[in-house]
Amino acid sequence: MKICMLGSGSLGSTIGGTLAEAGNEVYLIDQWTAHVNAINENGLNLIDGAQDNHERYVKVKAQTNYENIGPADLVIVLVKSFATKSAIEEAKNSSVIGENTLVMSLQNGLGNEEAIIEVIGKDNVIGGKTYVGGLLLEPGKVIGTTKGKYTYIGEMDGKVTDRIMHTAEQLTKSGILTEVLPNISGLIWDKLLINVAAGALSGVTKLPYGGLYDTYGHFVHPELKQTGLAAINEGIAVAKANGIVLTTFDAEEIWYKTSAGLPDGFKTSILQSLEKGAVTEVDYINGAIVRWGKKYNIPTPVNETLVACVKGLEFWQQNYNNK
Repeated sequence: MKICMLGSGSLGSTIGGTLAEAGNEVYLIDQWTAHVNAINENGLNLIDGAQDNHERYVKVKAQTNYENIGPADLVIVLVKSFATKSAIEEAKNSSVIGENTLVMSLQNGLGNEEAIIEVIGKDNVIGGKTYVGGLLLEPGKVIGTTKGKYTYIGEMDGKVTDRIMHTAEQLTKSGILTEVLPNISGLIWDKLLINVAAGALSGVTKLPYGGLYDTYGHFVHPELKQTGLAAINEGIAVAKANGIVLTTFDAEEIWYKTSAGLPDGFKTSILQSLEKGAVTEVDYINGAIVRWGKKYNIPTPVNETLVACVKGLEFWQQNYNNK
């Protein structure tokens, strides 16, 4: 397959590198010039976090633009959610998105599919969520976890089509275990709650997964878990009010599923963004719970507080850090 990764940070590099290693024609698109240059000079240094940190260099093309790429079979969107619409508009104005190109978001949060559809229409858009993990260590170097981590995709209308089955088959053959689900909207909410569980909490406390869960022993405070569970339960209440069918309505199951199979040192995307001094996706994760809660008059005080704390950290870093 000819695949264009629209956004090639931690997750985009992990998935794109895995697909390229399997023989697909992959293009990593990212605005971080140092990262792009390092990949083109040396290959992508891809480390397997699930197999004793097995390290190798993968030959894959990286660019900051769409020059000389042409129509892709599949565009996988992994830019930050606040940049989705502008990124798709830029891709649409190039030749990457052709008449038969499928465009799929594997991003965090709610609203990405709607933003893509607004730009290119609904016919070529499919939904997806992934449990693959990634952490960008330095330009051209990423540690990822794909073994045993499933990606789920589906048509937005719930139909099981030939094209969605073919896409899942090709991704699985290429090392990204993929299953087709008719209830992709429900899974988008499932993944949202996974991110609600620990994303902002990790960002505020600066703790990686190992610091939030049981693996660090005495470093784990019960208050952290209780806060995470409260944020999840608010999300569950909002999902129920919206008629969303979740895989589970058990907040504790969601809490532990969040870190399952990930190394202790893995960091949530919100924490990674804060450490880089970048804007986070909190508005599309915990903030989405707050917005949808207001639609149904469901109180979401824990998520509101987490959003406020992350926003405060963003403001501090942008205005006071290193001053």
